[in-house]
Amino acid sequence: METSIIIAGFGGQGVLFAGQLLAYAGMDNGLHVTWIPSYGPEMRGGTANCTVIVSDEPVGAPIVANPDVAVVLNLPSLEKYEPLVKPGGLLVVNSALVTQKVNRTDIEVAYVPANDIAEALGSAKMMNMAALGALLARRPILTLDQLNQTLDDHLPARKAHLLEANKRVVQKGYEVATAVPA
Repeated sequence: METSIIIAGFGGQGVLFAGQLLAYAGMDNGLHVTWIPSYGPEMRGGTANCTVIVSDEPVGAPIVANPDVAVVLNLPSLEKYEPLVKPGGLLVVNSALVTQKVNRTDIEVAYVPANDIAEALGSAKMMNMAALGALLARRPILTLDQLNQTLDDHLPARKAHLLEANKRVVQKGYEVATAVPA
């Protein structure tokens, strides 16, 4: 099993942290991982994306042209990555910010209002966690328990007060993606 994932959005949406968390979760659970961040010089408000590969065997190359999964948190990311997802792949769309529908019929799409979920359960800044929950609902490369343990182990101390809220947001993203037909 090898799954390549691109997470993309604006700087400040937690794109890089979401990818890093997936990589840590995979690594903490004995899987092979790569994590490659990329962001524009503007940082907050600019574009950001990261590539994560999670595999049960050593990863041959960390570069991904056509990911198995793309998580897009804004419209520019949808426009860039929708055409690149492998046929049969998954596209997780933050439907709170992206109102445009996906045109492709050869991929699975999960529309999840990540901003709305996060805001209702604590802070819109946790929207990346709702998207991760949705990803794991549709592609169970890791369990929610594994991701939650990784949050326990790797959430920076300055964010410790948000730990339980992050877990609730992940759970709700998971539930929403499970309830919405593929």
